[in-house]
Amino acid sequence: MKAWLARLPLRPLLVALLAGLALPFAFAPFGLFPLAIVSPAILFWLWRQMSARQAFFSGYLFGVGYFGLGASWVAVSMYRFGGMGVALSLLSTVLFVLVLAAFPALVGWLYRRYFPGFSSSLRLLLVLPALWGLLEWTRGWILTGFPWLALGYSQTDSPLAGVAPLLGVYSIGWLLTLSAGLLVLAWQLPGRRWLPLVSLLGIWLLGSGLSQVEWSAPAGAPLRASLIQGNVPQNLKWLPEQRQPTIDLYTRLSRQHWADSDIVIWPETALPAYYHQAERFLQGLAAEAARHGSNLMLGLPVRPASAPDTYYNSVVAVTDPPQIYSKHHLVPFGEYIPLKWLLGNLLDILQVPMADFSRGAAVQPPLEVAGQKIAVSICYEDAFGEEVIRALPAATLLVNVSNDAWFGDSLAPHQHLQMARMRSLETARPMFRATNNGISALIDHRGRVTARSPQFEVFVLSGSLQPRSGATPYVLGGNYPLLALLLSSLLLAVFLQRLKKH
Repeated sequence: MKAWLARLPLRPLLVALLAGLALPFAFAPFGLFPLAIVSPAILFWLWRQMSARQAFFSGYLFGVGYFGLGASWVAVSMYRFGGMGVALSLLSTVLFVLVLAAFPALVGWLYRRYFPGFSSSLRLLLVLPALWGLLEWTRGWILTGFPWLALGYSQTDSPLAGVAPLLGVYSIGWLLTLSAGLLVLAWQLPGRRWLPLVSLLGIWLLGSGLSQVEWSAPAGAPLRASLIQGNVPQNLKWLPEQRQPTIDLYTRLSRQHWADSDIVIWPETALPAYYHQAERFLQGLAAEAARHGSNLMLGLPVRPASAPDTYYNSVVAVTDPPQIYSKHHLVPFGEYIPLKWLLGNLLDILQVPMADFSRGAAVQPPLEVAGQKIAVSICYEDAFGEEVIRALPAATLLVNVSNDAWFGDSLAPHQHLQMARMRSLETARPMFRATNNGISALIDHRGRVTARSPQFEVFVLSGSLQPRSGATPYVLGGNYPLLALLLSSLLLAVFLQRLKKH
């Protein structure tokens, strides 16, 4: 083992680490989206002459830089709001990053282990992009999934955003790694450099052209909404003495906007009480809204009378009768404890209020409010495009409620907003995004933020969005067409290599 470690090329490993550290700057809030090509291209260049073990280790260091910086906010959540000490928070974050870093490492190992004799063009244009896409998709579902920082999210403001309605966010990551492969190939072929560079230009022109396609059509009149950002501190939110001040704050701000809103939206768990405890009050408030031609939607926990030991993280449209969406994709250790029979005592360590939610149904109908059908997602759920499309094409707009106070003043709220923008791009639907302390936003059907709130302020974000109807190819097919394309790329590479040998 010591002899093998001694043979590792230290300079390339350092370059791999630095390339990984550069990659988070491609994402929000920095927006240096070309780095999403340059950074993988550096890694692919390093892998050319490496063994499978060396490729794994360099890919691992790339991943440590990538996720160590990009997902550093995990430590903020655990330390500041999870009740964990500094040492335990850092240890947990390090372990989390080390698991995530295994995904780019596996790409390198598979590439060098199973495709060593393939030509450069086959490896760079067919094998590597396909492996990256498949491993990134796998990261999005395995162990409940962590699609955060998937490469395609970095392109919400680039020409490649136009590909999202066609094949989804993972297809953009595939095209980015294909672009990276073309860059490396251009460097390798100085006499024929023009061919890969022209191909690279073609990919970006294709994305730009697709950005001009209208995948949906207006459905009814624009919908006016007011998003109430209460900015209630996370460490005070669930204190009994804070309940009434919170109710008074949201009520006062809402009453100021009944007249100019078709719908008023409160964020995730805005009301620190069960729905049945506040039902009479909310019905009275909704009746008051109705007299002004408005409607009320809000996030709060729901405990069914038929199952008093079960409760859900829900959004309630206070209509007659009330409509409820209950969160399906829960956050491990934040909203439920995996392997509870073994790890149940972690609830006492983490000190997270309401940390034992039950999972809502995988498929739930849209909520019908103000004459429109609304696909609701709660917080982390908007990171999963294949789950958001379950309510489409019936839904004409999206609503996401979130409590990003868990992230503090870190990169996470900006990255989270960027993922919400991708959901609008994929579905060609506008989104109202209401958060507790920012960033609340109005996002149009092309993923553009038309209005946003400041962070860490009590704020009401008001504006209108145009509901849309129709179905993008991604809404109809989800990730399956892309998966077929990626697997076909690998099979084509194998076929062409064998054909070349014969």
